[in-house]
Amino acid sequence: MSNLDSKALGQLFINAKTHSYWLDKDVPSALLTEIYDLCKMGSTSANCQPMRTVFIKSTEAKEKLRPCLFEGNIEKTMAAPVTAIFAYDMEFFDQLAITFPHVDAKPWFTQSENDTFMHSFRNANLQAAYFMLAARAQGLDCGPMSGFNAQLVDDLFFHGTKYKSNFLCNLGYGDQSKTYDRLPRLSFDQTCKVV
Repeated sequence: MSNLDSKALGQLFINAKTHSYWLDKDVPSALLTEIYDLCKMGSTSANCQPMRTVFIKSTEAKEKLRPCLFEGNIEKTMAAPVTAIFAYDMEFFDQLAITFPHVDAKPWFTQSENDTFMHSFRNANLQAAYFMLAARAQGLDCGPMSGFNAQLVDDLFFHGTKYKSNFLCNLGYGDQSKTYDRLPRLSFDQTCKVV
């Protein structure tokens, strides 16, 4: 493998920002499928793939989501072409016979409810991060957020399942004229140690 060039790194990391303002430009459902097909190739523990996602696009679905949002997130979410509800499946292990067929891995993840939660939550977070990078790679901007009533989202969108909402992410084509200056990042020496 070779290193990505500076343009690709800029699109994925250096120049990419969290967006709150959106152009009135549709995100086709076929593009969401393409992005997921990239995302699903990312690594998870025993290939468990616990992320579950609902993509909010229609006016009806947006209005259903509206009462779940904290006030500061309403306007930008209603304006976004798509809002992803990234969730984790507390029964992800039921798919392991398909995704990890050579070993019975279910006991690895079902020692306790807390153990199941830890693996589901951790690996779904990985997958959601992969999705955001894949979305950027495909030309979309992202606006992840956690300001919402998770229990209400679960009641409205995941009733009757073992899915639990994790965070929301607005997706679309960001209005580049309305982004903020880059905020400071902590340095390697402030956060890392090589031993």
